[in-house]
Amino acid sequence: MHSIKDIYLIRHGETIYNRSGVVQGSGIDADLNELGQRQAEAFYAHYHHLELDKIYTSALKRTHQSVQQFIEKGLPWEQHAGLNEISWGVREGRTPNTADDTYYRNLTKTWREGNVHVQSEEGESPLEVLEKQKPVVDLILSRPEEKSILIAMHGRAMRVLLTHLFEKPLHKMDDFAHQNLCLYHIQYDYKLGRFNLLQANQTDHLRDLPESM
Repeated sequence: MHSIKDIYLIRHGETIYNRSGVVQGSGIDADLNELGQRQAEAFYAHYHHLELDKIYTSALKRTHQSVQQFIEKGLPWEQHAGLNEISWGVREGRTPNTADDTYYRNLTKTWREGNVHVQSEEGESPLEVLEKQKPVVDLILSRPEEKSILIAMHGRAMRVLLTHLFEKPLHKMDDFAHQNLCLYHIQYDYKLGRFNLLQANQTDHLRDLPESM
């Protein structure tokens, strides 16, 4: 059995909601904007040489579009709703305003204080997101023949996942920084049963892109 699995974990490229500072959870199925498409192209240009065995994405199209050029190469691809973004509930997609900003700030503060079971209004808690992710992680690890994989998902969901992979308390999820189309390079050692972090929030491939378009 191959003893090491390379995992290239990315957050999707930018959408109009990201650009406008609007919260988009699992209930908003947005397309990448023009900059997001450029980010996806830049990532592909930088990493197209990787010998990937499988692509995993969430069920939301912004993750599909972020790895579209890899998919078009004919690489095997699976989408899993268990990799979807957290549901932020009734406030998803709303124009930024002071009341909602305060709500989100207080909610994430509550999570950082250890109350990871607390749901957003008509949405999900980080704990619920983690429970949906665990079967997908188990599935991925059950396939040691896939030596190198690419996973495209979402900001908050990535933070939740990374605490699980590195055995950190869930309320420490904000310790894992991310931005649109950043890369985390992780290896799983089957012999030791442990994940190792090689690169975090890597964005060198975006260096030549404008910050806005």
